[in-house]
Amino acid sequence: MLRLLITGLFCVVVRGVAAQNIEPPVIHQLAQQQSPLLLQTLDKLVSVESGSRDAEGLIRIRQLIEQELLSLGLSPVVIPPTAPATTGSMVQASLKGKGDSKIALIAHMDTVYQRGDLAKQPFRVEGDKAFGLGIADDKAGIAVILHTLRMIKDLKIDAFGELTVLINADEEIGSPGSRDRIIALGEQNDLVISFEGSSIKGDYVRLATSSIARANLTVKGRASHSGANPDYGRNALYEMSHQILQMRDLSDPQNGLKLNWTLAKAGTVPNMIPSEAHATADVRAERLSDFDAVEQTLNERIKNKLIPDTEVKIELLRGRPPLSPTDKGRAAAKLAQSLAAEINWKMNVLETATGGGTDAAYASLRARGGVIESFGLQGFGAHSDDAEYILISSIAPRLYTTTRLIQSFKP
Repeated sequence: MLRLLITGLFCVVVRGVAAQNIEPPVIHQLAQQQSPLLLQTLDKLVSVESGSRDAEGLIRIRQLIEQELLSLGLSPVVIPPTAPATTGSMVQASLKGKGDSKIALIAHMDTVYQRGDLAKQPFRVEGDKAFGLGIADDKAGIAVILHTLRMIKDLKIDAFGELTVLINADEEIGSPGSRDRIIALGEQNDLVISFEGSSIKGDYVRLATSSIARANLTVKGRASHSGANPDYGRNALYEMSHQILQMRDLSDPQNGLKLNWTLAKAGTVPNMIPSEAHATADVRAERLSDFDAVEQTLNERIKNKLIPDTEVKIELLRGRPPLSPTDKGRAAAKLAQSLAAEINWKMNVLETATGGGTDAAYASLRARGGVIESFGLQGFGAHSDDAEYILISSIAPRLYTTTRLIQSFKP
């Protein structure tokens, strides 16, 4: 009912006025009135568990997003992942305008969390903070897109040529089934806006993200009875632990390199010396070429073994590329910064990667226009299971800035 009242009010405000001439105060007022509605949308989105491998949950949240797009008068299309990926399907929709610019808005519906984690942190509001699993990464991004579209429809803004919305379901695992379509969006559009979040320390638009790789460590030893004959065995768990400890100091944050061991597994039963062990490290760098030196160091380190007669191998798998600043990206970011200043909202422009890797990098690979990142909400605690939140006070400024950017952008 509130949404209908707001829509009716602003139809009166803008009736008889050219959409592109709508004054910023009108847009700002609507952005402020959309803020509690966006929180309601976040409540619905966060209440659906949608881990990257949770097929049922991804279907549920995809259908929720489809319903929201339908309510806006759009015609969403479900797009299966590119073979051979077996990840969740994407949702895409478009809105035609009367201008020339083609703009893509992208976000992701999947999270890093497992089924059952929702009980640890259900949606709740405490002061200026709204908590929930995946709320900052990246369900707030979805909500900002949906409510920006609502504002554009209510205000009858049509200065753009076409808006394309794409919400994918596999960003947290490298976007194997959606990256080809994201790359294509970069080729087809004059501007791609990615809706990952920014920081509680200060709002920003980002022009650089990190490249991502995975280091997979495999150790083969020899099994034996852990009580009767442990010395006959070659303990792969011990050797893996040794290798991890001697490769724990390879990060160089000042130069954008971060290597952290995040997964490990060894053995099958408690009374057997494990014959195999596996570990994985998450590796981030500002340039794909930085991985060459890391790979060389890893292969040198594994030569130093703790246990004789064990076999140690390491493989560095290069994944998502970096997003690097471009002149067209800078121009779009500076425009967004100036539009935010209209409502006295400070928005920084970041040109240095800080460790995060996003789908914006795929959009930039063959982009014909600018690619900008972090148009979600200010937030904290992404990839934690009990402390993820967004700042409610950032909702209206972000809706205002995004709407004004779509209204003002010229290719």
